[in-house]
Amino acid sequence: MFKRISGNARACLIVEPLFIIPYSLYIPYASVYMLALGVGKTQVGLIASLGLIVQIFTSFVSGFLTDRLGRKKALLIYDLISWPLAVLIWAVSQNIWFFVFAAILNGFFKIPQTAWTCLLVEDTKPKDRSIVFTILQVIGVVGGLFAPIGGLLVSKLTLVPAVRIMYAIAGISMLIMIISRHFMTHETDIGLLKQKETKSISFKDTFIEYGKIMKKIVKNNGLLLIFAVYIFFNFQMVMQNTYLYVYLVEALSVSESTISIFPAISSVCMLFLLFFVIPRFKEELNYYYMMIGFSLSIAANAILVITKGSSLLPIIISLILSAAGVLIANPYLESAVANSIEDENRANMYSILQVFLLLFISPAGVIAGLAYNMDPRFPFIIMVCSLFINIGILLFLAKPFSRKNKLSKAL
Repeated sequence: MFKRISGNARACLIVEPLFIIPYSLYIPYASVYMLALGVGKTQVGLIASLGLIVQIFTSFVSGFLTDRLGRKKALLIYDLISWPLAVLIWAVSQNIWFFVFAAILNGFFKIPQTAWTCLLVEDTKPKDRSIVFTILQVIGVVGGLFAPIGGLLVSKLTLVPAVRIMYAIAGISMLIMIISRHFMTHETDIGLLKQKETKSISFKDTFIEYGKIMKKIVKNNGLLLIFAVYIFFNFQMVMQNTYLYVYLVEALSVSESTISIFPAISSVCMLFLLFFVIPRFKEELNYYYMMIGFSLSIAANAILVITKGSSLLPIIISLILSAAGVLIANPYLESAVANSIEDENRANMYSILQVFLLLFISPAGVIAGLAYNMDPRFPFIIMVCSLFINIGILLFLAKPFSRKNKLSKAL
């Protein structure tokens, strides 16, 4: 697959492990680390929602800044703010206010995300974009194989010192990635054109342009439907990322040093799928693969809800099913959204869609926190409901367009 990728996409993918591997080390411990430093369970959800609120603003301006500064410059400046700086603050955090400040800085990552997405897909053929996102999944899977290193650090140093070291390593690695990528990529043709066009355009003019683009989005029924799937998918992912490992440690009595083995076990299963199953998939059946992925995630959450005690086997099965579900569904969902956005207005349209996304998912952290306090199983029940809604939408999409055998023709 990698041979079919060139230019900016290839450069971005080559350095991505410098982000994914250290991220995989600390992410299982992020919420548990906050609890260990005195942050309350509901406050963990509030901090997650605060970060999403900041992301609403930064998503709104991301298209303007990406076009005005250019993809490369916007990516360089705001990636430095939202990742190495925020991560290093997490490394030295002492109380809730450190986490609040870091969440605000990290919320700026929506600006470089828009720029990075433009670099990733603008010079890539539409038929190859699902390959790009699949390779990103591969990199994420391989990164998960390194997660047990975090467990070893926790078992040797205890939780807080070990996580501080993981954050410090991540901050330095991300800094190297950002600088290396800047020199390995080039500004896209569309990016150069947009820079020239926006030199004499104010943010007010861009705001008016946003209004025109919003009308295009509203009239695009295919985009609205697939984006609804995208919203519900990300809504439940916010809940999972915030409370999964808290649930495993507190409700299912899994030791802190043990939770790092779960990403590695999931990664082994995902590697098998990537090498022996995913290559056999056909692009024209993308919506069916999404439904299969969502169904696996539903089964995974159901197992967590009914599991009692500290038995590791059902937990491992659940996490394998969850990882397989995301692996199967996410590349086709990302590709469907990317292909439904026109290249000429990609930055602005993507930023508007991100604003819509965040408006809907920003309450997810608070809702999950309140639900968790009522019953630790409730967030996972809500996640199951979100995934069932997604399957319903995809069934609606599949039925009228099944004769054409292509969801993309509906977009």
